[in-house]
Order: sequence, then structure tokens, then C-alpha cells
Amino acid sequence: MKLTGSKILIECLKEQGVDTIFGFPGGAVLNIYDELYRSQNEIRHILTSHEQGAAHAADGYARATGKVGVCLATSGPGATNLVTGIATAYMDSVPMVAITGQVATPLLGKDSFQEVDITGITMPITKHNFIVKDVNKLADIVRRAFYIAKEGRPGPVLIDICKDVTAAYAEYEPKSPQELPEVPVRVDEKCIDEAAEAINKAERPVILAGGGVSIAGANKELFEFATNAQIPVTTTLMGMGAFPGTHELFMGMIGMHGTKTTNMAVSESDLFIAIGARFSDRVISNVQRFAPKASIMHIDIDPAEIGKNINVQYALEGNIKKILQLLNERVKKKECTDWVRKINEWKELYPLKYPQDDKLHPQYIIERMYELTKGEAIITTEVGQHQMWAAQFYKYTSPRQFLSSGGLGTMGYGLGACIGARIGRPDKKVINVAGDGSFRMNCNELATAVEYKLPIIVAIFNNHALGMVRQWQQLFYGGRYSSTSLDRCTDFKALAEAYGAIGINVTAKEEVDEALNRALASEDTPVVINFEIDKDEMVFPIVPPGAPLSELIEE
Repeated sequence: MKLTGSKILIECLKEQGVDTIFGFPGGAVLNIYDELYRSQNEIRHILTSHEQGAAHAADGYARATGKVGVCLATSGPGATNLVTGIATAYMDSVPMVAITGQVATPLLGKDSFQEVDITGITMPITKHNFIVKDVNKLADIVRRAFYIAKEGRPGPVLIDICKDVTAAYAEYEPKSPQELPEVPVRVDEKCIDEAAEAINKAERPVILAGGGVSIAGANKELFEFATNAQIPVTTTLMGMGAFPGTHELFMGMIGMHGTKTTNMAVSESDLFIAIGARFSDRVISNVQRFAPKASIMHIDIDPAEIGKNINVQYALEGNIKKILQLLNERVKKKECTDWVRKINEWKELYPLKYPQDDKLHPQYIIERMYELTKGEAIITTEVGQHQMWAAQFYKYTSPRQFLSSGGLGTMGYGLGACIGARIGRPDKKVINVAGDGSFRMNCNELATAVEYKLPIIVAIFNNHALGMVRQWQQLFYGGRYSSTSLDRCTDFKALAEAYGAIGINVTAKEEVDEALNRALASEDTPVVINFEIDKDEMVFPIVPPGAPLSELIEE
């Protein structure tokens, strides 16, 4: 049957199981929006306040559900407003398809109204991208885009569609989505045997679980591996929830703001096993002095990551789930070891801490958030000190529970991601932990949350400063606070109410539970809680840039 390009696009989205699109209309995508109107009972369109919010919402939806997130924008500024969200998804391996409108094919390359080369702009931050100039190729391109976004190491794909293509007719034949091939194990039995032997012989092993564990659905295999072999576990920021944060073998996060126990364990370990992690600079800090006594074992789906940032003695490339299964068949079961006992001693000696007084401390707020939600909420974050407190003091016990911009560090990410996560997981309470600086960037998405009656919670840790940058200025720049004090008169409670949300101010410790309980009780209205905290609150521990992990500042 012959259909228009816009109808073909919508039919292909239905083929792929798309039930939600986040977007903002414009001239180049009018034909697509017309078809969306006709298909509104099958595909829900969420109108965000800004295209960047649409990209972050699609990202949060994808992270929370494991499905491909979809966002839609018009040509020119609409498309460029997606760029930060696309880059965020790319850095954190999030499956997303971004669809943009483009000027009609005769107008390409003529500096036409709202024309930009969005495929050229996004080439370095997508797994692949397409410009569609022929309606006869549209269906295959859409299908291929979804396949690429999900296949192997996931990531964003962009489809740029010329406006005349959306109006032209072509033959359409429905097809089922192409099945993803099982990711192979790209190492031989001998390498698996050697790795297992190294694990069995190790006296002080450490496991680092990254975001790749959750993406691969390998959480159960990781748990069996760690508990049977009695190996202490740490995670990257992206790996939160890959291993239960309540388990006795869990040491806390690694790296710049990792626990002292973790960073000491890494420095003393004789075998460091990284699983689905990419050895970012925030994890390893000083490359020459990272895990100086250890052999390095790296298990990852992406061969480009193995050996990229650090030398590896045991390289296990391919399907993380399968590799862990093969190792579990070979690794010897152990009882509690001297090494685990030493780790537990360190955990007692060096817990994460903050002043136990009557002041309103951010760490206390996160702890109460954990208790009152019974540890079951999905937490999204902006980027900064509040992000680290959320990582340190909320115990994540399942994958896809902590959504944060790890690789790109995108301020303004959290609110859009919170909206996407709540739409994807309406069965969960979703809380966005924000700083006042980050929240200002995309606070306009409160209008979206109100319009769609989403009972999300925004917890603003308001220190009237760009807290993390200010902390660095205090510790490493002689206290010269250049452009980091936010002496502004924004009334966040009134701002929330202006959007139609519920606004709450909290200035004292004894007000925390009442505010959180009120927010958690909301069924169809967003709640913004403005927590007034001291601008001199800091994130500890911290490893100074370029220092080894063992040389951290504790307070």
C-alpha cells in the first residue's frame, strides 16, 4: 500500500514498539505531527517546554525502562537544541533515536530558513546518523536506526528527514523488528581458564561494576560471582545498583568521591576486575599510580575500551553476562576471607560521615529520602555536589534506579530525565535531586510535569552557589570564588506554584520528614522542595585532581 512518508514513519515506530515520543513541533515536522494526531491513541506524544528537555526525557525513559527512548524536533534550532541531550546519551551508552525535520531537498545547502547540517553536527556524538532524501528509503532507515541504537553497546542514533519526504508517497510493507543477535564471547576457553585461575589465586581481589553490567542485564551473574568468590565490590557512578548497596561485600563508590575503604582497597588489591566500566579519569585519577599492586582484568562488550586508558593483563571481550556465567563455572567458592575481614574493618573505621548536629545537612536529607521511600524510588540527579551526595547516601539495590549524567556531566539533565522515568515507570516514585544552579537551567520543564499530572518530586539542595565549582575554588584556588556565588532572589516555592506545582520551603532539620511525606503522598501534582543548606557544605572524601586514589581528603 502507498503511504506518505510521515505515515510510514509512524507505522515504523509502531513496529518498533514505540509508545511514547517526547518532542516539540515546528514547520519542518508538521506533516509528522499531523500523523501523530491521527495516531494519538497508539503513540503518546509528550510536549516538553524545550527540545533539550525532550532529549533528556527520552534518555530518562530509556534508562528507566531499558527500551529505546524517542525524541522529535524540527529543523535548525529545534535540532541543535537536542545536541546536549544526544551527547549525554552517547557518553552513557543510552539507546535513543532522535528524529529531526530538515528543509525540503531542493533547499538543502542554500542557507535556507532554519537549515543546519544536523547530521554533520551530531556525527561525533551518535552511533550513526542518517539524512533521508528519498521516501522509498525511509522505512528501512527507521528500522535500521532502532537496530543500531540497541545493538551491542547501545547509544543514540539520529534520523534527519527532509520535509518533502514526509509528504511524498511510497510503498509500505509492514515488517517485524529485526531480532538482535546474541552478543558473542570473543575470547577463547583458554583465556577464560586463565582469568578464572587468576581469580582463584588472588588474595586481595576487587570488583568494579560499571553501567555495562546493568545494560547487559548481568546483575544476577555479578552477584553470584562476587558472593561465591567473596570478592568486595565497588561501582562507578553509572554502575549504582548493579550490585546491592546494602550487601556486606559492597564498599561504596570508587574514585574522586569514592569511599576511603574503596580507594584503599583498590590501592592494596592484587587483582582488579573491571566489568562494564571504561576507566574514566574520575575513576582512576593518576594512571601511573592506579591499583599499583594489582593485575588488571577488564570484561567489556566494546573492544575499543579495553586497554584504552589503562594497561590490561586479562582482556575478556564480549557478552558480559555470558563471560560471567563462564567464570562462575570455574571460580572456586570461598568462605569469608582475611581480605574481606580487612575490608569490613576499614568500613567500620572509615564510614561516610557528616556532622551529627541540629543543622540541616544535605547528607541527612538523602538518608531520610532513602528511609521514607524504603530504598525503592528511582533517583535522577542534576550534576554537582547534590549528585555525589545522592550517590553516596542513598542505597541502590537494583539496576535502572539511579539515573545521572556520568560521562558528560550535564547540568539541567535531571528534571527532563525525571519526567521520562516517571512516564516509563508510573509504578515508581521518582525523585530528582537538584542543585539550585542546575535546576535553573531547565526548570521550565516543570510546566511539562504539571500538564501531564506527573507526581514527581524535585528536591533542590539550595546553597545559593554553584556548589561543586565553589568547593574546588575553596580547596584548590585559594578561596577565590569567581562567579560561583548565586546571590539571586529566586523564590523556588513561588516559582513552583506559578507553574501549578506544589512548593515547599525547608530550612530546619525537623521539617524534612514532613516535607518529604507530603511530597510522596502527592498523586497527580509535581512537588518542589527547596532545602536551604549552607554554601560551605562540601562533598567528602575527595581525591585532588592528578593524585592517586590513596591520597584523598577526608574533611
